[in-house]
Amino acid sequence: MNTELWQLSATELAGRIARRETTARAATESVLARIAEVNPQVNALASVSPDKALQAADAADAAQTRGDALAPLHGVPVTIKINIDVRGEATDEGVHDFKDNIASTDSPLVQSLREAGAIIVGRNNAPAFSLRWFTDNALHGRTLNPFDAGVTPGGSSGGAAAATALGMGAIAHGNDYGGSIRYPAWACGVVGLRTTVGRVPSYKASAPNRIISNQQMSVQGPLTRTVADARLALQVMAQGSPQSLALDPQWVPAPLEFADAKQPTRVAVFRSWSHSAVDPSVSAAVDQAARWLQAAGYTVEELEPPHFAEVSAMQFHMVMNDMRRGGEPFMREHGDDALRTALSHYMAINPVWDRDAYLEAMTRRFNIARDWAVFLERYPVLLMPNSWERQFPIDDDQRSAERTAQILLAQAPLLSTATLGLPGLSVPTGLVNGLPVGVQIVSTKFREDRMLAAGEVIERAAGFSALAHLLTKEKPA
Repeated sequence: MNTELWQLSATELAGRIARRETTARAATESVLARIAEVNPQVNALASVSPDKALQAADAADAAQTRGDALAPLHGVPVTIKINIDVRGEATDEGVHDFKDNIASTDSPLVQSLREAGAIIVGRNNAPAFSLRWFTDNALHGRTLNPFDAGVTPGGSSGGAAAATALGMGAIAHGNDYGGSIRYPAWACGVVGLRTTVGRVPSYKASAPNRIISNQQMSVQGPLTRTVADARLALQVMAQGSPQSLALDPQWVPAPLEFADAKQPTRVAVFRSWSHSAVDPSVSAAVDQAARWLQAAGYTVEELEPPHFAEVSAMQFHMVMNDMRRGGEPFMREHGDDALRTALSHYMAINPVWDRDAYLEAMTRRFNIARDWAVFLERYPVLLMPNSWERQFPIDDDQRSAERTAQILLAQAPLLSTATLGLPGLSVPTGLVNGLPVGVQIVSTKFREDRMLAAGEVIERAAGFSALAHLLTKEKPA
């Protein structure tokens, strides 16, 4: 059986193009055909740009014919989330009032992808203002989980996760403020890399003012079908330039790999938590991954990271109090009904902080970050779930403030690491009752290499492919 070009990983596809076994145009045409076939079923991509994509592919092929040096993603189709700037396209945030908000420049990340030879084929859907763990908005509609339409594909990068799982591009861009890369990746059975704050240059000319918590917690990163592709995407996305440095003063040109990256080390395993209901399949996935790491030479020990309940709650409290001061009225005015309901539930369960309380939280955050740094020095890899629950039913956050509070507790493994600006890697481990399961790997700042190495061990042992499974479902009986 022949493998279609759209089924290939970014690493495989870039290799074939470089060896002249295929062309950028052929790869792009293949992905565009796949998009036309499956996107109407799941609505993962809010928009598709076939003419621009084919023009870029032809330019890539012409450059190769001239003998130009090839960049790492030469001819590889990718997708970009609707909440960052792509020159000449709308940064619409899933909001009707912003549908004509045309970006005049590329964000630094988009610029890096273009310079690496990537071909942008479309834009990933997201909830309005990327504020929910459910991907739905009044402008573009709902994105479905390709495994089960009754549960969320995750949010806010749910379009990216669903598109990647189904072969609508080998690499999708996402961003992660409190789990918006890792949760969709887990929900759809793909790999999602939350980078360290400062690793990938971040700037949006269409909305340059970032609230304090966003500056401290929000990052850009890839969703892919393999860990190798996540590593490749990171190499490209992390590339900075004098312009990037000027636009994002937090960007750090840190090494992408250290000498001890692939050496087995100590692993802290965090498999259950008394503050939240824990689905047995969630703990079982962590246990299995721990056994795989142990078999590969890692030393595993079960324990809870320091101040876990406090630091996970802190993310939500800081973000919501930031929004009370800055974004909430604006979002209520321009957002859709689902966003307004979610905001109402968020605010109902969030304590109101004055300036002194916020400053005290900032002080406390620094002290907790120090304790986590000491913890991760002793245990360089932390293995835990992405969520304590399984994939939430569609619109579960619309039910009540009480249910929203439970959801936030379930998402504590995502929120805690975001609070501290740490990296995290979501890796699938298989299926339970037809839905993906997986684990999250965390390490200290700028040690994405350690996470990727451990992730490859788990990926190899699991032998799971979301795309392969979904293709079996597509075949007629």
